[in-house]
Amino acid sequence: MKTLNSNLIFPLILIIFFSHSQVNVLASNIDNFLKCLPSHSNQSNPISNAIYTHENPSFLTILQNYIRESRFNTSSTPKPLAIITALDVSHVQATILCAKSNGLQIRIRSGGHDYEGLSYVSNVPFIILDMFNFRSIEINIENEHAWVQAGATLGELYYNIAKNSKVHAFPAGVCFTVGAGGHFSGGGYGNLQREFGLSVDNIIDAIIVDVNGRVLDRKSMGEDLFWAIRGGGAASFAVVLSWKIKLVRVPETVTVFNVPKSLEQGATDVVLQWQRVASKIDRKLFIRVQPQLIEDEGMKTIEVSFIGLYLGRADELVSLVNKSFPLLGLKAKDCKEMTWIETTLFWNGNSDGTPIEVLLDRTPSPSYSFTKKKSDYFNKVIPREGLETIWKKMINLKLKNATLSFQWNPYGGRISEISDKATPFPHRSKNLFLMQYIMTWKDDSAEVTRINIEATRQLYETFTPFVTNHPREAFLNYRDIDIGTNANGSLVFAYEFFKGNVPRLLHVKAKVDPTNFFTYEQSIPILNKKP
Repeated sequence: MKTLNSNLIFPLILIIFFSHSQVNVLASNIDNFLKCLPSHSNQSNPISNAIYTHENPSFLTILQNYIRESRFNTSSTPKPLAIITALDVSHVQATILCAKSNGLQIRIRSGGHDYEGLSYVSNVPFIILDMFNFRSIEINIENEHAWVQAGATLGELYYNIAKNSKVHAFPAGVCFTVGAGGHFSGGGYGNLQREFGLSVDNIIDAIIVDVNGRVLDRKSMGEDLFWAIRGGGAASFAVVLSWKIKLVRVPETVTVFNVPKSLEQGATDVVLQWQRVASKIDRKLFIRVQPQLIEDEGMKTIEVSFIGLYLGRADELVSLVNKSFPLLGLKAKDCKEMTWIETTLFWNGNSDGTPIEVLLDRTPSPSYSFTKKKSDYFNKVIPREGLETIWKKMINLKLKNATLSFQWNPYGGRISEISDKATPFPHRSKNLFLMQYIMTWKDDSAEVTRINIEATRQLYETFTPFVTNHPREAFLNYRDIDIGTNANGSLVFAYEFFKGNVPRLLHVKAKVDPTNFFTYEQSIPILNKKP
């Protein structure tokens, strides 16, 4: 039996979704879009070098290079009409202006770590504006700042900081293949947050291209828009070209540890104490709790890892933890002293002695996996009975070739001192910790995917009595389509992401993008009436 040529897949999908007349209009729109591009771009750096259409043999390679979620990398996944891998600012301007004039939506992709694929998948005809070539990083140690382009990865940023200084860092995520563009614009969460706040709390300027193709900095865009793109999801408002960030100072030697506890070793007691102390302990200490379902010879149990970073020496850390968090039982042998840059490898799971050049690898490992992830916030301690209910649910879940774990990340310190309205990111003063649900599998069958996603949703329901409510809060960077979309003007998802900051975001959106050009399923919408 002959297989379909991959170049024919997308036209067939179009025929299924659109009538013959609609397909003709669409073909005309994309043709006009492509003809429009050269007239709006820098002739000394031809945009033709950045255009990939279905006729280009590299089209699928370019598309798939930055798809980090395998659920959205199948033959049936809707494909873009074209991909523009911008090489010049004018290419970004041209893409916006030509897509706008031809009634085409764009999806903006930096690193591709998008749990729901919203930066590279759409159910309407669309173009991908891919920013991976915008990856320069300029470090200024004397003034303690850096300019980071949107397509640079966190690993590239960390590497460049370390090459210039042993005592500087930047508070951002532990997954170093994440692109700076989306990570920063959603808040930017990491293990330095208790001492220095989020990424957005350390951004001092940005260069963007707005809906009219204008290149703007903080001064020219105005404080309302600058506020909105730092935690409100910049893709609702503009295309970010680069961020100016404030570097932070760290000791030359810091300490990490990873202490696992099984249920039989009293993990439940340790988790109970962690909930009470983790947000109040010395702000130089960040301790993540990571419960995981373990199966050995058919028997299931829960193992909880306590993973920490302390901005100081091991002897200080052991004394601090044994005084404030004694049930962990931290010992000197559990601790490893190293430089801050080496901790980025530790948190990524790299073995001791791994060269820091691995930070420049833009491909995640493993690069092929299917996941469903969700988030929740907690402003009160989960009681013992609640923890036991959760462990039981984890053990009894019906999974299919999947691994299940959580990440509980503590608050307190600097992140909780900043006003909920200082940036669109509102989850600050009243919360104890943030949790990420992580379900991962490698089987691409629809039935396996259905079973594991349903199991994740069942867990989400199990946690309902213990999490925040009215609204049930969610973290923008942990994309989750389950909480809703902006279809029919719905704002349920927006209040979960942004709480009381929604009215200001709606105001900024209406002001800077009145035709709603920058739109996707969870973008800030345009309302018919003022909020």
